[in-house]
Amino acid sequence: MPQCFTLHTHTLGCDGKNTIAEMVARATEIGMTAIGISNHFIVHPRIQESNFYSYSVRGGYNHIYCSSFLEILTRFVPIFDELEQVAAKSSIRVLRGFEVDWFPDPNWQRGFAQAMRILRPDYLIGASHFVEVNGIPNNVHDIAHADRSTQQEMLTQYWNKICAASQSGLFTFMAHLDLPRKVGLGTDETWMETERQVIAQIASHGTPIEINTGLYPEPYPSRRILEHIAAHNIPVLISDDAHNVDQIGRHFDDAERLIGEVGIKNRISLQKLLDFSNKSL
Repeated sequence: MPQCFTLHTHTLGCDGKNTIAEMVARATEIGMTAIGISNHFIVHPRIQESNFYSYSVRGGYNHIYCSSFLEILTRFVPIFDELEQVAAKSSIRVLRGFEVDWFPDPNWQRGFAQAMRILRPDYLIGASHFVEVNGIPNNVHDIAHADRSTQQEMLTQYWNKICAASQSGLFTFMAHLDLPRKVGLGTDETWMETERQVIAQIASHGTPIEINTGLYPEPYPSRRILEHIAAHNIPVLISDDAHNVDQIGRHFDDAERLIGEVGIKNRISLQKLLDFSNKSL
């Protein structure tokens, strides 16, 4: 296993299927030297107005969405306490992280900064599962159900958010850049120039990017984006985005082959990732 750590994982109590202890035990069993638990950090005052929210209720994971920072602090303080207890008994390194949905609103950014001073995570993953339309957050699944014109506006906003989040200086690395591809959007050639420009902007800030193996046979981001990443020599790591113990380390070998095929040379170590994180936290 060329990369022997994993930082993008989800557990029971978020949208994962296993406990923190079970995820750590599995990572230890397969030879990982470190695992980070990075449950979703999604706060928006109008989150319950999202069309996707009713689907989340039916699926039983609406609790991962919070309307205030006080609500999310109440949820995560005991989770971090549990994580510390597991870490104390573990033979491998166990890290505290978040997969954060970034929003450009100054009030959100102030609330987020205060929450981070309280929770003090080891690292932060930047992501964008939502875009706003008339102040209401819309999940990428909502984008798929919008009319053509609205879809184009939402996809443009999506890429603008990815670019701004990566340049905010907040995040240790960026997750699944082309997430709308999950619902079949943003894959046509009209988005190639946008992708090229966003990758160039990310490169200018030096923010690492994950190769997320949760969408194999082709991962996030797409091969054509990975080629831009290689051309700009952006640092990368592999993420399994594991939601259960069987997904830890999944397809890492496939990702390694893909990295070689597209010519990516800049692999970032765990220590360098944490050093990068310490500059922004």
